[in-house]
Amino acid sequence: MLVLFDNGTPRTLARFLIDHHRVTEARARGWEELDNGKLLTVAEAAGFEVLVTTDRNIRYQQNFAGRKIALVVLGKGRWSVIKGHIARVVAAVNAATPGSYAEVEMAE
Repeated sequence: MLVLFDNGTPRTLARFLIDHHRVTEARARGWEELDNGKLLTVAEAAGFEVLVTTDRNIRYQQNFAGRKIALVVLGKGRWSVIKGHIARVVAAVNAATPGSYAEVEMAE
């Protein structure tokens, strides 16, 4: 799958996904300034299948009806917390289907 990381997603996470997915950061595409709605639209148009984000409010800010891109929301944005939940994050990305939403909760 083609996976896009938003600005808050730690790039180190890509190491755990690249065996089965192609990972790109929004900033590498020049999309770092786009708001969530525009980011979702351009990502879909570019063929991205999954957006990994730390923005827990995106679910309430955007209408996902008819979206093709899946969303995986990380409960925390700090790598020191995320690294303890790698298996769950990878599982959520692997299980993503068009238009799906998954939130990976994380306790510190």
